[in-house]
Amino acid sequence: MSQRIILTGATGMVGEGVLLTLLEQPEVEIVLSVSRRPSGHTHPKLRELLVPDFFDLTGIEDELNGYTACFFCAGVSSIGMKEAEYTRVTHDLTLHFAQMLVRHSPEATFVYVSGAGTDGSQMWARVKQHTENDLLALPFRAAYMFRPGGMQPVDGQQHVLPMYRWFSWLIPLMRRLNYASTLHEVGQAMLHAAERGASKKVLEVKDINQLAT
Repeated sequence: MSQRIILTGATGMVGEGVLLTLLEQPEVEIVLSVSRRPSGHTHPKLRELLVPDFFDLTGIEDELNGYTACFFCAGVSSIGMKEAEYTRVTHDLTLHFAQMLVRHSPEATFVYVSGAGTDGSQMWARVKQHTENDLLALPFRAAYMFRPGGMQPVDGQQHVLPMYRWFSWLIPLMRRLNYASTLHEVGQAMLHAAERGASKKVLEVKDINQLAT
């Protein structure tokens, strides 16, 4: 079955890597990028829907009908943020979008990019885990929580965190130890989750890399 995919976060490192991976796949019919800013990429399969405020989705609901999957890659760092603020832009914003989407595309598979260590006790981990649990309770056809670790960008990416440029030589070793994935693997694993499902609802690095094959 051809895949019609909604993607958030295309102007971030994870979302951009997933976007470029999806556009190469023959089974992907269309990717709708929902973002505050243009992705900077053009492709016959790519359509962009600019939304200045994800808390105000008035008027775009009908644009989200009939999609087979949503890959939610948008997110912010918790550095320098208080828990209430981080909860609002991580948990509340994500749930607001997902609750609206499930009303219009209930047969979609929802994939949320969380992060390795989400089962920990730090503030960001508690908020992410709360977000995961609430997403899993929504009545989508299926929902999967991805917890990637280190990530290697794909060719052509414009948005790459400086640390990955400095330490890219470590990624192959980290992959062998199941601490890292390529963003191509992350995108492929998301697509496979939408196409055929996954054996777990919460996928750690090793699970993501296995699902990508």
